[in-house]
Amino acid sequence: MEYKLDSYWINALEAIGVEIDWKSLQDSLEFERANFQCYPPFGNELKALECLSPRDVKVVICGQDPYHGPGQADGFAFSVGPGVEWPPSLRNIVREYESDLKQKWSFASHWSDQGALAHWSHEGVLLLNDVLTVRAGEAGSHHSMGWQELTSGVFQVLCAQERPIVFILWGKEAQKKSSFVHRSEHLVLESAHPSPLSAYRGFWGSRPFSRANDWLTQHECAPVKW
Repeated sequence: MEYKLDSYWINALEAIGVEIDWKSLQDSLEFERANFQCYPPFGNELKALECLSPRDVKVVICGQDPYHGPGQADGFAFSVGPGVEWPPSLRNIVREYESDLKQKWSFASHWSDQGALAHWSHEGVLLLNDVLTVRAGEAGSHHSMGWQELTSGVFQVLCAQERPIVFILWGKEAQKKSSFVHRSEHLVLESAHPSPLSAYRGFWGSRPFSRANDWLTQHECAPVKW
């Protein structure tokens, strides 16, 4: 069982002096998978990073940890695979999408064999949780695993770039990543997590999709085709 990040991320992390203790992380995950049901399925833990190189990222959507229900987590934050019933957080994201952009969610353009939100990844949106795995039925169970070492490093790589990037941070754990964002070229959009337990605290009406595109357009970058 081996967890291996693509070379373009490894090289970018090394270039800014970020070192990941891969052996410790791998040993912990091997123990967890040997003794507990964990999500997403083995091989999908780094999926979001495998689909985009640092230079291709225009927007980061950061959550807390993967869905912990059976068959839900697919490696993209907040996404699910084909044929999987939408969790409440995803339903709320789509509701805010429709309110913000004044358009209906198009299943034809968004649904694919890669996941409900895979289209966003193709548009340069990095769907990254703060923690990349979780035990079944136990939200937050892998928060001490060491994933934040990697995900914080990813933020540092992106924040070192002198081009506009929008960071959409949903929930308190994700918002801790804002400490890495210092450049004026970058925009941070923070709100409550889209979970029904917290969406009423500021997720509704936050308009992350249009605000991200407005920022990109103002900085002469192509907007995301949400």
